[in-house]
Amino acid sequence: MRFKTVAQAMAFGMTTMIFGLAMITLSTAHAGEITVYTALEEPEIADYLAAAKKDMPDLKVKVLRLSTGDLGARILSEGNHPRYDVIWGWALTNMMDPRVQALLQVYRPKGLERVPAQFKDPNGKWFAPTGYMAALCVNTDRLKRKGLPMPTGWTDLLNPVYKGEVVMPNPASSGTGYLQVVSILQGMGGEKGWDFLKQLNANVAQYSKSGSRPCSMASTGEYAIGASSAIVAMEAVRQGYPVKMVIPKEGAGYELEANALVAGSTHQQDAKRFLDWTISDDAARLYGKYKEIIGIETAAEVSKPTSGGMPSDVKKQLFPMDFKQSMETRQATLDRWQKEIEKH
Repeated sequence: MRFKTVAQAMAFGMTTMIFGLAMITLSTAHAGEITVYTALEEPEIADYLAAAKKDMPDLKVKVLRLSTGDLGARILSEGNHPRYDVIWGWALTNMMDPRVQALLQVYRPKGLERVPAQFKDPNGKWFAPTGYMAALCVNTDRLKRKGLPMPTGWTDLLNPVYKGEVVMPNPASSGTGYLQVVSILQGMGGEKGWDFLKQLNANVAQYSKSGSRPCSMASTGEYAIGASSAIVAMEAVRQGYPVKMVIPKEGAGYELEANALVAGSTHQQDAKRFLDWTISDDAARLYGKYKEIIGIETAAEVSKPTSGGMPSDVKKQLFPMDFKQSMETRQATLDRWQKEIEKH
């Protein structure tokens, strides 16, 4: 192409350069990085992220994993100046805190119609593709060695023969611990529930920060009984530990794990892509490996866990939790628990 003036040639070159830059921008439009805050367990996080990377190879996901209580403190401390884009797999009871709700943005991910009503916010601020339920990890070798009976539920644990043999998660730091305490309080009601927790405390050797830790300690024989979650107990059975999973006969308390978009996110498009992925079939296939409760309907080839002692119909084993009540009474419950139980 010939130009009559130097100015024309320079103008054409500038236009070409701008077009080239635009093409580069378009080609990398989907590449990005997000930061996710989560309370999910580390092994499942690694598994999920590996699968997400295959589906979204251009997206880098940075993860901060904290226990349920610590994560709440972190989120509230950052307030309207978040260093993260997504809340992923956090206890719904905590997510429903009005202070947290004020930090979230409405987003209804692709495929949300497959998530039943009880697993999503009607206002669109959260959805919960997974959940977990309470269970006891019982070391059969230690029971036999000490001549202890097999417990069948919470009330059995009041038996003095179990003194110093029970480990539970701390409800102030662990979502699993909180759901255990709340299910007992809601199931027994008011002061009767508190009286029960005080009696149970007499047999508890320690309260761990993590919800999975009690099962780990029971699995290795440090203690006879670890109050934990069903999926952790099932994994201990699969790994060959002398552990039996016991679903409390009174009904197992449970918690949903919610996801949400943060209003202050500076990478919203990529954050939305990630949230879309969390209710995809590829994600749902993995949930069956780690979760007792999966809130995605008609997900293809999704197998729910039934090994390790998990009943085939989990819903019949669940205590009817009141999540709104759990949220509204959370601080008062924890304050009283720390005052009357933890320090005694």
